[in-house]
Amino acid sequence: MQLDGIRALIFDFDGLILETEGPIFQSWQELYQAHNRQLSWETWSKIIGTNEIEVGYDPLVELEKQTGQALDRPTVAEARRQREWDLVLTQPVLPGVMDYLHAARRLGLELGVASSSSRQWVIGHLERLGLRDYFACVRTGDDVPRTKPDPAVYLQVLECLNVSAAEAVALEDSPNGALAAKRAGIFCVVVPNEMTRAIPNQHADLRLESLADLPLERLLSRIEALRRG
Repeated sequence: MQLDGIRALIFDFDGLILETEGPIFQSWQELYQAHNRQLSWETWSKIIGTNEIEVGYDPLVELEKQTGQALDRPTVAEARRQREWDLVLTQPVLPGVMDYLHAARRLGLELGVASSSSRQWVIGHLERLGLRDYFACVRTGDDVPRTKPDPAVYLQVLECLNVSAAEAVALEDSPNGALAAKRAGIFCVVVPNEMTRAIPNQHADLRLESLADLPLERLLSRIEALRRG
């Protein structure tokens, strides 16, 4: 199959390879509910795909403001992280991901991951799921001064894979992630999950409801057609 210059496929991680967004939000919701407060989806949706602390929003600090009480932060944070972990462990790899990884190998595409999450989080889950060896390059929030929507993590993956932006396709689930990919000059396909499906995403070049809906070969053909106009 002629790929028309496409040499690399770059995956986001959270919400694209593994559905972590819902469990993360649920763990925070449960913490707020335990203190008789509510954490709204509208508030949380604005920070999906980026580092919440980096954009000036700390849900733990916000909870303290709402309750007017100082929390035992280390204890509360550790309990919430454990709840998040327990919820994430129940999640399978998202539909279509394995088919895309196998097809990319068959087509000779380079594979990378560009994530705002920590390296420990991303690598840990990729190894747990048996996916780490598919990716020649993994770059995370630990590798860049600013996370998505800043393009730095995508630029690092491009450099690592030794491909240009025009030779790559990014797969994302969130507006913050799609904006990062576009700022790096990469064609971006958004594949929303249950957490991001209702969020307007004007940054992506193409939208799929699921990777399972369209084989990689057909996606690449569609991208070629769009590029030809």
